[in-house]
Amino acid sequence: MSEPSSFPFPPAAANDPTAPGRKEDHIELAFQSQTDRATLDQRFDYEPLLAAHPAPGSLPPVTWGGKRLRAPLWVSSMTGGTEKALTINHNLARAAGEFGIGMGLGSCRSLLYEDQRFEDFNVRPLAGSEVPIFANLGAAQVQHLLERGEAGLVTQLIDALQLDGLIVHVNPFQEWLQPEGDRFTVSPLETIRELLRELPTLPLIVKEVGQGMGPASLRALLQLPILALDTAANGGTNFSKLELFRSDALARTAYGGLTQVGHSAEEMVRQINRLVVEEGDKVRCANVIVSGGVSDFLDGYYLTELSALPAIYGQASAFLRHAREDYLTLQRYVATQLRGLELAKAYLRPRP
Repeated sequence: MSEPSSFPFPPAAANDPTAPGRKEDHIELAFQSQTDRATLDQRFDYEPLLAAHPAPGSLPPVTWGGKRLRAPLWVSSMTGGTEKALTINHNLARAAGEFGIGMGLGSCRSLLYEDQRFEDFNVRPLAGSEVPIFANLGAAQVQHLLERGEAGLVTQLIDALQLDGLIVHVNPFQEWLQPEGDRFTVSPLETIRELLRELPTLPLIVKEVGQGMGPASLRALLQLPILALDTAANGGTNFSKLELFRSDALARTAYGGLTQVGHSAEEMVRQINRLVVEEGDKVRCANVIVSGGVSDFLDGYYLTELSALPAIYGQASAFLRHAREDYLTLQRYVATQLRGLELAKAYLRPRP
């Protein structure tokens, strides 16, 4: 009769049949998993002792106007008025409803005077009533509406689509470089002020289109009673550069330098923080959407935590890549990003 083993536990394989294979994987992959110290993310302190693994759906809700977001994530305005837009917008709206995130529609200009592409933008039935969805018009279109005494068309547009407010995108370089672009005859700031005078109860978001804004523009917007300032910073999709690709060779040579100016999202958040201190009670803007070069949940977490004003973060191209085909691809992407954000909040502490 053999002596009983003195080891008090059964072999690992008896409890975990995957253990041998997993350990073999570890041996094979160890040499591929070396980390270069130069690539470490210096934005965070990693605190592995202070939290359990977060439960799915554990992000704190965010008040946004009269509604609540289940995660601090915003689908930034992208496209409208084309055949592909219907699939993209409808997939994005389903994701917004499923995950409780906000959404800005692409330019709704085509709906101001006709409804041929109404279904491209008719996303409320897919998103449900709880999530905020905003229409989107360029500053030039808003200027023209105001000049013609047609501000009421904005309200009609929002009511027809059952939306929660309006985004005004400010894009002087894009309009200048666009072969069929409009021209501003007054400053976008004056247009926004006039819109607020005409429609004082309209929840309003103001954004750039991929190059951000400098401190004087930020100061002016912070003093306005708007729901949010969207950074739309340099580092993501730059619509001025996009339009330049549609121009001829001479224009690309002459104006290429204009697409290289602008401000990063982090630069803008830090500038907003300074202005909030300087302006004090003059600050009337309620929120910040940090967008432009926000590639993943780590960028979003860092920048929203850095913000002195309540902040969420927006993405455009990342959503667009996953929304062009089937919904399951987009669904998995959003779920992965939100789980990553939950992990970041549990174990990472942003450095100032």
